[in-house]
Amino acid sequence: MQLVAQRIAMVKQLNLAVFWAITFLLKFSASAQNPAIQVTLGPDEIGENQAWTITVTVNNEQLRSYDNFPDINGMRKRGASTQSQTSIINGQMSSSQSVIMTYTPLQQGMITVPAFKMKVNEQIISVSGKKVKVGPAVQQRSTDPFRGLFDRDPFSDAYGRGETEFVEVKEDALLALSTTADEVYVGEGFTATLSFLVSESNRAPMQFHDLGKQLADILKKLRPANCWEENFNIENIEGEQVQIGGRNYTQYKLYRATFYPLNNQPVVFPSVGLEMIKFKVAKNPSFFGQNRQEAFKTFYSKPKTVKVRDLPAHPLRDGVAVGDYRLQEKITTAEVTTGESVAYEFSIGGEGNISAIDKPAVPPQTDFDIYDPNVRQNINREAGRVTGSKSFSYFLVPKEPGDYPLANLFQWIYFNPVKKKYDTLRSGITLRVTGESQHNQTIESVDAGTFYDQINQADNNLQANQRTDPMNWVVAVFLVLVAGLTTFVLVRKQA
Repeated sequence: MQLVAQRIAMVKQLNLAVFWAITFLLKFSASAQNPAIQVTLGPDEIGENQAWTITVTVNNEQLRSYDNFPDINGMRKRGASTQSQTSIINGQMSSSQSVIMTYTPLQQGMITVPAFKMKVNEQIISVSGKKVKVGPAVQQRSTDPFRGLFDRDPFSDAYGRGETEFVEVKEDALLALSTTADEVYVGEGFTATLSFLVSESNRAPMQFHDLGKQLADILKKLRPANCWEENFNIENIEGEQVQIGGRNYTQYKLYRATFYPLNNQPVVFPSVGLEMIKFKVAKNPSFFGQNRQEAFKTFYSKPKTVKVRDLPAHPLRDGVAVGDYRLQEKITTAEVTTGESVAYEFSIGGEGNISAIDKPAVPPQTDFDIYDPNVRQNINREAGRVTGSKSFSYFLVPKEPGDYPLANLFQWIYFNPVKKKYDTLRSGITLRVTGESQHNQTIESVDAGTFYDQINQADNNLQANQRTDPMNWVVAVFLVLVAGLTTFVLVRKQA
């Protein structure tokens, strides 16, 4: 009996283990088939007048964030919409939130949707591409088989109140190009920012579309040809609260760069246009019907001109850098023996066109061997300013003892637009050189070779350059015989 009881207990434990294993597998299978985040592509074939969509769905959690939907060649983004759903089945509640990007084809043909990645709720989702065939326009008919039985559809916009009327809402927004200065010197930097500004009192619903393509076309017109550009490379367009003229706006920075005029010609920024999706709203909104209608509006910036003036008179006016700079220098040792090398670094840092900084003009020297420097630069673009440093690393080999102020060797002239005057960065280091003079030492080869050893044994008497060599006669006779033999053979073959 005890053995039977033990076997029964073992069977119960085994059944319990099987039950939990099956439960786990069912849950695992359900979760595998219903992942938390799904990206669904539209159908493989549509009509020219039909829309195609990409849908991002998040199950059982909130859709907190997502990045841009892809641009598709041959299709145009028409705008995004959202929807949510909650279900209670057998006492268990499930929910989903979706964002849907709608595309419309530009023409008939085969369109390739490339593979892409999206960041949804801080997770990277990889989506395989596909091909979509766009055919002729499709006549869209009602698919409700019971619609003809009723004079009115209780769920239509026309039930009891007529057709939905959409009205235009006046927007309080603008596209603006601003600059940090209206007049600069040649080579002096100023920052230009292209922004879309939306007032806090705006009630017109709007959104961006095809922003990457539009910005590419805008920048072709906007970038001045007579300037060096340092682009801030804005990647994420996020709203920022600003105050302009006592009014509060949300600023969306689309493009920002610092420009350095290369000549005294004015820097001209033309008017550019940005197309936005602007929705009309229903005058008589309903719970079931469509309450807004998509439309487009182009916003134009005002043209802007920045005047450029020449630098003050100076012998080096056409070649100096412009900015607010300072000097940092390093040296391995301030005391050295003649013939020994010493490393010296001349580093220029501050605000300005770092890329345009040239090395110091070192005058010719007989007391030093100075080798061309190694160059290293660092550029920072943030908060509308371009700062950084450029370092020149030299190797010096002194040949004469003495005290040498390096200011006589290394100095760099620039124009400071803040002080409106020229300034010079000079080394503050004095190098003390000890040892014997190496001016009279010459570099000799270790082995001059046998050619130079014969100089003392050579005959100084002049000799005629023309002489008769018997070998020359032998060669001439041989060539004549060869020519005669060749002629004889050719004549025999022709006969």
